[in-house]
Amino acid sequence: MEMMIIFAGIILALLFNFVNGLNDAANSIATVIATRALTPLQAVGLAAIFNMIGPFLFSTAIAKMIGKGIVDSSLLSPSLVFAAMFGAVLWVFVSSVFGIPVSSSHSLVGGVLGAGIAMGGISVILWPSLNTVEMLILYTIAGTILITIVFSALLAILDEDWRRYLAFAILSGIAVTIPALIITGTLEIKGILAVVIFIVVSPVLGFIAAFLLGILIMRLLRNSNPGRVNRGFRPLQIIAGAWQSVGHGANDAQNAMGMITAMLFAGGMISVFEVPLWVIISSCLAISLGTLLGGWRVIDKMAHKITKIRPYQGFSSAMAGGAVLSLMTSFGVPVSTTHAISGSIMGAGSTRGYSSSVRWNNVREIVMAWLITIPASAFISGIVFLIISIYI
Repeated sequence: MEMMIIFAGIILALLFNFVNGLNDAANSIATVIATRALTPLQAVGLAAIFNMIGPFLFSTAIAKMIGKGIVDSSLLSPSLVFAAMFGAVLWVFVSSVFGIPVSSSHSLVGGVLGAGIAMGGISVILWPSLNTVEMLILYTIAGTILITIVFSALLAILDEDWRRYLAFAILSGIAVTIPALIITGTLEIKGILAVVIFIVVSPVLGFIAAFLLGILIMRLLRNSNPGRVNRGFRPLQIIAGAWQSVGHGANDAQNAMGMITAMLFAGGMISVFEVPLWVIISSCLAISLGTLLGGWRVIDKMAHKITKIRPYQGFSSAMAGGAVLSLMTSFGVPVSTTHAISGSIMGAGSTRGYSSSVRWNNVREIVMAWLITIPASAFISGIVFLIISIYI
């Protein structure tokens, strides 16, 4: 019976990556479609190819964190992993059907949490130490104050009213300080703490990077012919979109890798938690196939219902989103590609005016879906685990 669960769990994990690609296809190609730099079919083909390349360019640190960094790895069982995958797959699939861009990574985290809690209560969760949380708060406050002062001083030099940008400066301080702590090794932020923090940090990072890059481009090309600028940025946007797809595949394809490896480890089929090559290849193929088919309702929402994107803004958004994903993947942080790229689209749109260019009502709907993803998938997975426990 256990072998059947392991086999079914592997199939379910690959199905998860498939629906991941189906929903998150929009992340990689929304801006390319919005500006008509590529046709929809060309765009999904581009995304599928570069999604598959991504995981081979980075380490499998995220897969290991997903597999054994959320709940106590000694309690992993094939039934727990299967229940976690079931809840995540169901939530992402339903979201794709209704055109809701949700985080596949957070769906999986929620699934692991729900199944883990159903198995052994909240004590199975790998909570951060109190000292880590205290140091994180202190470092973040200090870094935010420093960056806000520097940012405000630069605005004063440029004869800009720094008070108009105070909220932006504070958010920038928070979003920059936390990744800096990870990159420099000053503070180890991992597991559930990293997941929760980056629900906020990843979209803000994407927003800031896209906004600043967009403003820089506008300043440099303000006297150029608009038609020539648009034509010039279309090929650059395709390149940026390919890079963004690499980052998406590198980060999100590791979700299934981590769960399959956890399934094999829990079933005693491997003795060390290392991701086998066949798991990497099959996970890449699954997410690329999902991307190739495309989640068209999600694509429409991301491409047309957040903001109107021009080619230079599409370039800014794709470059910013790809940078955030690549940076976080390099350090083994499983950020939400949906959050990072949605944030970058909002940031690019805001270069034409914060309040007038972004459809904030639609944004609020997307953010609500982000907030309920972890509890929703956790609830489903917890119920599935209890059912499995009764009948198996």
